[in-house]
Amino acid sequence: MKILVTGGVGAVGGVLVPELRSRGHEVWVCDLYHHHDPHYVRADVAMYRQLEHIFEQHEFDFVYHLAAEFGRWNGEDYYEQLWRTNAIGTKNVIRLQERHRFRLVFFSSSEVYGDYDGVMRESVMDELEIRQLNDYAMTKWVGELQCLNSAAMHGTETVRVRLFNTYGPGETYSPYRSAICIFCYRALYELPYTVYLGHRRTSTYVADTARTLANVVDSFKAGEVYNIGGLDLHDMKAVSDLILDYLGKSDERVTYREGEPFTTRDKRVDCAKAIGDLGHAPRVTLAEGIPLTLEWMKRYYGLEGGRAVDLASAPLLQPGG
Repeated sequence: MKILVTGGVGAVGGVLVPELRSRGHEVWVCDLYHHHDPHYVRADVAMYRQLEHIFEQHEFDFVYHLAAEFGRWNGEDYYEQLWRTNAIGTKNVIRLQERHRFRLVFFSSSEVYGDYDGVMRESVMDELEIRQLNDYAMTKWVGELQCLNSAAMHGTETVRVRLFNTYGPGETYSPYRSAICIFCYRALYELPYTVYLGHRRTSTYVADTARTLANVVDSFKAGEVYNIGGLDLHDMKAVSDLILDYLGKSDERVTYREGEPFTTRDKRVDCAKAIGDLGHAPRVTLAEGIPLTLEWMKRYYGLEGGRAVDLASAPLLQPGG
């Protein structure tokens, strides 16, 4: 297949692209900045002309639409970019889908389940009126609705995937990144961080997520939506403890609080559909994935004698980092 991955140099895309290529697909990548990959085209998905130019040059069987502004607090502080990229950018991709008829894999998020406190099955969003807790979650649900409306109005074919707490090599630090990324980075640099005790999550190692996502090409069912997450529920102190234990550090710089406002307390995910249709089978446990993530960070940031890695000029990450 010939496949385009928008946002393909990001934390998930950087592992998905090599996974797809390893299976013999011709994979092209677009992202915000210039990159040396020979199958790379610079494009901001919120700029229709830039995106349209790619489809004037190429005909794709599939598009994996990962390009997005990530994170609930990032979405509050930089809401202009959030809505521009996540809502207008997705609409641009869908408009081109209506013209060029490629199959679309749209990346949603576990955040769409908002304040729901039960087991998060895909059908929940069809059966209940869910209150999303932040702008990021709203934009992801808007993106899903855009896909559904286009399918009804124009017969487009899309699969939606809702990712749950993917982590691992390739995710570079900022204060807006995932909790695991923040814990790892700040523990490495002996900086303070906060752990919220009253929240439980599943965590999925990025190579496991990428493998399942790549399976969509072979098991595409238009109109389906899949939860892609981990299989073991854990609290966030357990994650912090794994990191500190591996680094041989104490928790003297960790502040413990009961709960974080405007954030789902428990994300109990049901992945039965992804297991059945996409062969979703996470292999890397949290106890294995945390050390892999920490060792990658050491290399990336040049810690403990390692050589710093410039992700912008480095090859796309191989599956598993």
